[in-house]
Amino acid sequence: MSKITGTGIVVASGDVLTLDESVPSHDLGELVHLSDGRAFRYVLAGGTDLVRGNLIQSQAQATDSQSLIVAAAAIGALEITTTDTTTVTANEVAGGWVLVTGEASTGRGQLLRIKSHPAATAAVVTLTLEDPVQVALTATSQIDLVHNPYNGVIQNPTTATGSVVGVAISPIAASQYGFIQVRGVAPVLAQGALTIGTLCVASNGVAGAVELSTNASTEAQQPVGTATTGVADTENGAVLLNLA
Repeated sequence: MSKITGTGIVVASGDVLTLDESVPSHDLGELVHLSDGRAFRYVLAGGTDLVRGNLIQSQAQATDSQSLIVAAAAIGALEITTTDTTTVTANEVAGGWVLVTGEASTGRGQLLRIKSHPAATAAVVTLTLEDPVQVALTATSQIDLVHNPYNGVIQNPTTATGSVVGVAISPIAASQYGFIQVRGVAPVLAQGALTIGTLCVASNGVAGAVELSTNASTEAQQPVGTATTGVADTENGAVLLNLA
């Protein structure tokens, strides 16, 4: 078991360093701290096993779930129905959010958590919300469906298709649940030598690795943390993560 520092409350259903379960015991994204400064978030692995010590990304962005026009919805409504069509599996975006977007959208800027929704194949979809609509939506309002970043996580690719969310600390099997590390010292795969005290970013040359941020090109890649020791190329070395 692992506990939240300072509260004494046991929140993890098992050892955060080895948990690999088929039935979820936590909310996706739930944060657990250890007393040594490490922190972990609960995730669902995507279609392939997670590799210990590899950098992990959220699932690839689904562009067909962006800028969807919706039917009018009153303040306090707990359902939003699109009038544009999209394709989603049942509850694919549950635990994620409706983001009201678009320059001319009434109610722009709202972020509303999704409770559930049915499957849709090139069809409209009704989203049941946990958060009520705060500003009424009109028939010209547009939304994006934003997946929970901890749902369906994958090895970080060399070309970003989502956001870096952590480092695998155990080989969580495909479609299984467990924890990845987001803060504190972690054993991360290196592309090129890492220099102690230097900023590390997501590698664009080796999937699942980090590299040093040394020039304008690498500075554009997502920051991950700081090397806490010198690390040789292709080895796993100590990186102080700052992803929570």
